[in-house]
Amino acid sequence: MRVASFYGFARLAREELDPLRQGLLDLGQAEGVLGTVLLAEEGINGSLSGPESGVERILHHLQADPRLAQLAIRRSTAPHPPFYRLKVRLKREIVSLGVEGVNPLAGVGRYVAPAEWNSLINDPKTLVVDTRNTYEVEIGSFAGAIHPGTSHFREFPHWVEEVLPQVMAERQSERLALFCTGGIRCEKATAYLLQQGFEGVHHLQGGILGYLEAIPEEQSLWHGECFVFDHRTALNHQLAPGSHTLCHGCRRPLSPADRALPSYIPGVGCRHCAGERSAADQARYAERQRQQQRAEASGELHLGRIFPLPDAP
Repeated sequence: MRVASFYGFARLAREELDPLRQGLLDLGQAEGVLGTVLLAEEGINGSLSGPESGVERILHHLQADPRLAQLAIRRSTAPHPPFYRLKVRLKREIVSLGVEGVNPLAGVGRYVAPAEWNSLINDPKTLVVDTRNTYEVEIGSFAGAIHPGTSHFREFPHWVEEVLPQVMAERQSERLALFCTGGIRCEKATAYLLQQGFEGVHHLQGGILGYLEAIPEEQSLWHGECFVFDHRTALNHQLAPGSHTLCHGCRRPLSPADRALPSYIPGVGCRHCAGERSAADQARYAERQRQQQRAEASGELHLGRIFPLPDAP
């Protein structure tokens, strides 16, 4: 099963979006490809799975447009379908920062190849910033990185305004090094930082997944697993499914220790959301779990397990 995650910032006219959406739906359905694609006037962001020929045909179709020829693509494989239906949605942003006028096409931070990343972040004058959300950071990050404590990428600008200058001053930081899962959040985050007047802004080319693919584990500064937005939940340093699974009550990742707690009820809730759901919600989740188990036992797919792209539910 081929899996391809991709994004590209490009100038797309509003009137182009709906025909492009329908074309992708038609092609995806014809090729047996599943997943989610977001379209906006600022570009495209997607993650698809299916037969290799079908996924590659869609990528070729997109790259035939000169504006998307340099699409950032990360390919991987999965033993089972990571997505269970095809969705192509029109959005205001392909990754939701929530600030008008931030245009990565006008300039982003300096790309840092994985081979150069360790040297950059080991420099005490570099402030390393994890731009992902708290539930992602909790299961893995780079040694020494700080994170904004956000639950959504839209909270990042507020953290930049209220916290980042003070942290840089306290640590006497001369440069910033940002990273995220695959690169898209960092591209937009560094564009925003440049717009706000920050200098010495860098970001990890290809994101965490590119780093894990390129850097041998014995040389790696990554600790833990990397959260991904599909049924695999998290990947280890070999880019194989890790030890975490997803709580289907609150969609947060759970470690083996979390799943051993009395608060964990498969398909219903966990330590993170215990007490947050009504009895009616819990009964509904329990019924969904029973339906999923019946579907899996008969070799069928259950559409209740749908995963969004980063910060784009």
